[in-house]
Formats: sequence, structure tokens, C-alpha cells
Amino acid sequence: MGKTLAYKILEDHLLEGNLIPGEEITIKMDQTLTQDSTGTMVYLQLEAMDIEKVKTELSVAYIDHNTLQTGFENADDHAFIKSVAQRHGVIFSKPGNGICHQLHLESYGIPGKTLLGSDSHTPTGGGLGMIAIGAGGLDVAVAMAKGTYSLTVPEVFNVELKGQLRPWVSAKDVILKVLQELTVKGGVGRIIEYTGEGVKSLSVTDRATITNMGAELGATTSVFPSDENTKAFLEHEGRGDDFVALAADEDAEYDGHLLIDLSELVPMAAKPHSPDNVDTVENIGQIKVDQVAIGSCTNSSYTDLMKVAEILKGKKVHPDVSLVISPGSSKITEKMAKNGALADIIASGARVIENACGPCIGMGQSPKSGAVSLRTFNRNFKGRSGTNDAQVYLVSPETAAISAINGVLSDGMKSGMDITQPEMADFVQNENFIVYPEGHDTKNTEVAMGPNIKPFPRNEAPFGDIIAMVTLKAGDNITTDDIMPSDSRLLPYRSNVPHLANYCFEKIDPEFAARCKDIGQCVIVGGENYGQGSSREHAALAPLHLGVRFVIAKSFARIHRSNLINSGIIPLVFDDPSDYDKIEQGARLILEDIVGMLEDSQYKDEFDVIDTNNAKIYKCHGNFSDLEREMLLAGGKINYIKGE
Repeated sequence: MGKTLAYKILEDHLLEGNLIPGEEITIKMDQTLTQDSTGTMVYLQLEAMDIEKVKTELSVAYIDHNTLQTGFENADDHAFIKSVAQRHGVIFSKPGNGICHQLHLESYGIPGKTLLGSDSHTPTGGGLGMIAIGAGGLDVAVAMAKGTYSLTVPEVFNVELKGQLRPWVSAKDVILKVLQELTVKGGVGRIIEYTGEGVKSLSVTDRATITNMGAELGATTSVFPSDENTKAFLEHEGRGDDFVALAADEDAEYDGHLLIDLSELVPMAAKPHSPDNVDTVENIGQIKVDQVAIGSCTNSSYTDLMKVAEILKGKKVHPDVSLVISPGSSKITEKMAKNGALADIIASGARVIENACGPCIGMGQSPKSGAVSLRTFNRNFKGRSGTNDAQVYLVSPETAAISAINGVLSDGMKSGMDITQPEMADFVQNENFIVYPEGHDTKNTEVAMGPNIKPFPRNEAPFGDIIAMVTLKAGDNITTDDIMPSDSRLLPYRSNVPHLANYCFEKIDPEFAARCKDIGQCVIVGGENYGQGSSREHAALAPLHLGVRFVIAKSFARIHRSNLINSGIIPLVFDDPSDYDKIEQGARLILEDIVGMLEDSQYKDEFDVIDTNNAKIYKCHGNFSDLEREMLLAGGKINYIKGE
């Protein structure tokens, strides 16, 4: 039996375990990336491990999320990250350089390498043929400290592409179609591997758009082969020597299969408030549009923005529309300034903002009350834009641009306007935005610690019975945005968990934090796919600070489950999902002899939770690996590592 590309790369990096789905393995981690929203916590955790230099081949700290400096908090975080990066041998990308995933694709990604990032959209690197995985901050800190990462071996699901995209249809429409077919749970426990003749028609930036939004499938990662298109991309970036040809064996066997004919696709859109709530633009109809936002790590590449510039050239943004564009990197902005495309965009009436994540994470550009906002981003969760009643649709750059001109959601295929595929351009790295650790007395670098930076919460080893009250009963598909909101108001406090915790679950239950503080020991009950979305470990750290000891759900999203375990919070899954309906908020639950159950292999996957309100016993399981049980017994990953 032939090998999949994903398993070839994993096998090449395998340090411990067997490459069998469901088993735990440890792999060598070649590269890491962090961004400033999660990065401060990563580097606080790295400092707690008392290492001198990172053990990876390359680690980069990007500043791209919290770039609005309306107070000292964000600037202090940036200074802290820069100082720790200098101290431990990490490259520092200054604010203004661009979005981490776009920059890493341009400057550092290498086919066949492994990459771990403290951002759920790290799989963008799969567009280059990398195994690039998003993870919680502590996992990334450990990867930097040890050069390794442990994970459960995923299945490999094949998406076969045939045909070729027509004008006005783009890579964004491909991944929206995949989401329509597989849903936001369709990638859980899987790597999505793309094959087929249709792959040859997609550029690396097209592929990166698709792998980027694989995160919305819940996938561990997504990967494309490395071929002549990959070689051309690297050569244009001045990195031709990094090219390695990689592909699955022709007789590779997969754990599932989906065939998509690119030539049959039409412009698509994800309707509010989920990335898998997908329909065709034609079916949705010409709804009035108030705001259009183009950019994000999904669609801010040079080719994406050159298509936008072509559509806008000589045209006028509709009087009722606010069009805002955020390029993905300083190199892209510079190139477009020199070739005149930026002038065309500005002349149309568009607003061009900093090379950063910006509106995608609610950091500015929130739409007006009740607005319809078309965005080329990857998530349209309720309130993520910063406006709770906004109706956010996810679309391609082409659909966004033509809709901004018309003032209504528009299908470009019916516009009568010709559109061409932009030519690739040659780039050179702008070293003026990069700070390298070489040449510094890094070991003695003083760490800059501002007053907003607080120690991260640490759990204690469990003992005896855990008696806790259900302080929240949540529904299906709860996102990390629901658990720990992310917007311009709260992002500056990502390094201050005690402050952030006051806003935990505020969009669902504004009294949650206060109730937890009154009760002491708490438990959360959730539905399907609990914790989907961002990799932010704050969605585990804030509940930990508030006294949450365990969470019972019908199922968990991968990264959030790991973050709970890393924090020492026990994630349990109902054996019988109907038991969810029997638990009432306010019930007192008892998890008996947790240490004995975790220590004794006989009970490692059998947990009884007693409901004292109705005298019922809920059978639960954890599917914990040996390492996960050891971390939970220690009270979390950092305690486990310190005790090794």
C-alpha cells in the first residue's frame, strides 16, 4: 500500500510511537510561529521553563494582531515579546511587517518541514507542502523548548480536485464548497490531503487559502503536494533553493474521499453565523451591502489583491459601502505601490489600512449596527466583527470587490466584466521589519515586563473527589470566541488573565464570571464540537482562573481539548449524548476519586459523574493518552514538565 503525503512527512519526523490512527506519537518540530495575541502567554510559559535557546531550526515571533496602540498595553506586550525573542534566539517580526501566516509562507515555509503555531490558521503552510499545525500556546512553548510535539495520529482524508476554475471563481470558493460538504466538524481527527489533476491549476497562494480554512473544518491540518507551482512560488520569493518535490504515492490509500470538479464551481458565500452555512451567491441574492473588508490571512496575498485592483480600476465604490483593504505583508504593499495597483485601489474610494489582521479579529473596522458585511476572512461567528448584530458573509476577493462597486452581493460571472489571472511578481525580503537575535548578548537580555503583564494561572494536582456546580450549560458548536471574546476592547489584556476572566462567556451569560467566583469549584456542560475556532488558550486559562475543574461535552474541538488538558481542566465526553438533556444548570456534580481513575489503567477511560440533584450517574470517557493522564495528574502540562 502506498503512502499519503501527510504520513510521509510525519514518518520522516517520527521520534516516538507508531504511525497508526488514534495512537499517540511524538514528532520533531522544525519550526514554530507565534503572534502577539497569544504570544505573550507563550513567552511567559517559555520563560518558566528556564531554557537558554530554542531547540527548533527556526522560530519566529510575529506582531500582527494587537497593532492598535490606544494605550500602553499592546506596546508593552510587543516590547516583552521582542526581549524574550532576543533572549532565546527567536526572530522578531515588527508590527507593520504583515500577517504571520502570509509572511511565513513568503519568507520561511519549506516543503516537507513541520511547523507548529500558536494560531489555529497555521495550516496555511500546508499550501507549500508542510505539515503545519495550530496549537495552544503552551504546546508551542514546549516545542520551542524541546523541539518536539506530541499528538494523536489523525486519519488522512482525501479531497480530489479535477478540472479548472473559471474566471470569477477562486480558491475561496473551493474551500467554501468543502465546508458545505463536510461541515465544521468534518475534519475533526483528520488531515485533509488534496490531490488530483485540478491541483496543478492552483497557485501556492490559492492552495494556502484552502489550507488556511481547513481550520474551520476542525482538521488537524491540510496539505497540498509540492510541485512545479511550489518551485515557481519559492523562486519568485528568492528562495528557490528551499524547493523539494513531494507527493503522495499513486496507490496511497485514504480514510475517506471527496471529489470536487473545479470547473463546475460558482461564486459561493458563507452566510451568518458559521463558515459552513454555505450557499451560492446567486441563490442568496442581491442583498444590500454596508461594508466590505478584504484581507486577513486567508485572502491578502499579492495575486488576491491584484485581482481586486483590476476590478476596482476606474470604478467607484458604491456610496453606501465602506470598503477597507488590509494587505498581507509589507512586501505586497510595497510592490503594489510601485506598480500602480495601490493607486487604483485608493482612487476607487477604498480605505487601505495596516498590514495586519485588523478587522478579522475585531481589531477595528467594526460595521454599523445591523450591517451586512462581506469579508474575505475565515470566520463569521456572531459578534466577532465587534458588532453583535452584524450579518457577516464570507466571500472571495473577486465577489467582495464587485459587490463593493454594486452595493449589493453580486455574482461576478454575471457582471460582463473580464478578469485576468495576475502574473506572479519577484520579491525580496524587507529586512527593515526583521530583528534577528544574532550579534546580541542574548543570554543576558533584560526581559521587558509592563504592568499589564500578569503571571499565567497554574493549576494544582487533583486529589480526592471533585465536587463542582454546573455554572453554565452551553449548546452545540460553542466557539473560543464565545468562551473568551476577542475584540479591540479585550485583546490588549491577553497578557492579563485575571482581568480577561471577568468577561468569560459574557456574550452567552454575562453573569458567568461572577457566579463562578461565588461558587468556587465549577463545571461546564457543553454540546457538540465544544471549543471550535481559534487556538487561544485563554479560553482554558480564564475558566481555570474562575475555578472550572472539568468540562463535560458531547464532543470537543481538537485544540481546545488539548488546551484544557494543558491547563489541568479535565475534558470528559458523555457515553450517552442524551445525558446532556438530564443535567440542569446549577446542579452539583461529583467526579469521584479522580486520581485513582487517572492512575489505574483499568479506569483510564471510564468516569462516573454523580448528579446530586437527581441521583443520576452519567457515564463518561476521556480517551486520554498516557501522557495526557500524567499531565492531568500533575495539574497541567507546565507542572508535568517542571516535575520531569
